[in-house]
Amino acid sequence: MESFFRGLTATAFLNTWTEFDRDDDGFIDVKKLGEFLRSVMKTLKTFDEQQLQKIRDTILSSCEVTGGRLSMEQLAAVSLPEEENFLLLFRRETPLESSVEFMRIWRCYDSDSSGYISAAELKSFLRDLFHQNNREITTARLEEYTDTMMKMFDKNQDGRLDLNDLARILALKENFLLKFEMQAGSQEDRCRDFEKIFAHYDVSNTNALEGEEVDGFVKDMMELVKPSLTGSDLDKFKLVLLGHCDLNGDGKIQKNELAMCLGLKL
Repeated sequence: MESFFRGLTATAFLNTWTEFDRDDDGFIDVKKLGEFLRSVMKTLKTFDEQQLQKIRDTILSSCEVTGGRLSMEQLAAVSLPEEENFLLLFRRETPLESSVEFMRIWRCYDSDSSGYISAAELKSFLRDLFHQNNREITTARLEEYTDTMMKMFDKNQDGRLDLNDLARILALKENFLLKFEMQAGSQEDRCRDFEKIFAHYDVSNTNALEGEEVDGFVKDMMELVKPSLTGSDLDKFKLVLLGHCDLNGDGKIQKNELAMCLGLKL
């Protein structure tokens, strides 16, 4: 859908959005759509009530409304010109399928292994993302986008992004392990679930988890009990898991090693 507001910038959109998304969950009530559009139009000094109603009706007829709410991405897509709509650019057309892929990105851009993504590291991520999508970006615009991203996703406003913040940016899909109840059912059922789980994280198909594959598994496993997981937490839990399950000391978790740790007989 073509943008309704050609003069709107990403920063101006964010400033308006934060006025309406008070609980900062990435959605606004569809009942507030008219107020949101009115605020945007007043920012651009183009307010017209008749035009507002027309835009509102078009949005409601073309966007999927879930639970009576519209997402930030949906409104960004129809509010921002293509060159400003970086919200959809970095969130991609589809979410990341796997925590393994997510952790590969995390390890790449957490270049100092601090357990967080700093503003400078986020800037590198955005620069690479634009280049990968064959888009030019000026230094000034990159600075503006980095600042806007930090304001939007740095939940505790400490000037850096943690694992959960980056997961929101990349629209990582639901934790894969939530599909299973490993302590429920018969031994046969648990073994069947284990096979599916291991195959999901063993993206290299080597019958062993290593590197980001272990990271992805640890991330999903620990988030079942600790939703606010930091990069430092993940590294600690990873060492604990390797200490328990890496029986031959090769830095990997073999399929049979993980099964033994879980008390399963394959």
